[in-house]
Amino acid sequence: MFLIVIGCGAVVVAGLVEPLTHEGVAIVWGLIVLVLIYAIGDISGCHINPSVTIGFAAAGRFPLREVGPYAIAQLAGAIAGAAALRAVFGVDSTNLGSTAINPVITVAGGFAIEFMMTLILMFVVMGVSTGAKEKSITAGLAVGAVIGMEAMTAGPMTGASMNPFRSLGPALVSGNLTNIWVYLTATVLGSLTGMALYKWIRCVTECDTPED
Repeated sequence: MFLIVIGCGAVVVAGLVEPLTHEGVAIVWGLIVLVLIYAIGDISGCHINPSVTIGFAAAGRFPLREVGPYAIAQLAGAIAGAAALRAVFGVDSTNLGSTAINPVITVAGGFAIEFMMTLILMFVVMGVSTGAKEKSITAGLAVGAVIGMEAMTAGPMTGASMNPFRSLGPALVSGNLTNIWVYLTATVLGSLTGMALYKWIRCVTECDTPED
């Protein structure tokens, strides 16, 4: 809920007030993730992104039986955050920060961007975390930084979601479900690929190799 209220709230405000630029919105996204990691990282792992939760579960760092309950909480939070924005700004305010594919690129291009951005995010998360529940200085800064950089880079093209429920919550509350399937699939596939790539690189550099 906090992620949507602050992150999507910044998108809404940027559409209403000129001083909050695209760069400002990207910084807000990075900062809200950073501070939430420090606030609840050691309690729940700060799993505010189901694609990361699924990636951790596939990597064996998170109990598979907890993915469902976490997903329910994540979606409920996303919907509650979007509902709070609607209550304050109304549904017509930039669709409550809903993600959308810029017409200058194709839907396939949007899919590729979300896939790659989520891959990079999960790769970094795997590299700076030792488990699924922590709030180390390294993890907070690194994850917040990559979120901010990716939002600055891909935000104008797809909204730089990297999070299926960050897109689904505002989409459901605003009624804007255009191309929502892209955000529900590309993010999860990107996360799983980023996890697998990191594990492969880690194994190549650290796993025991058979003697000749």
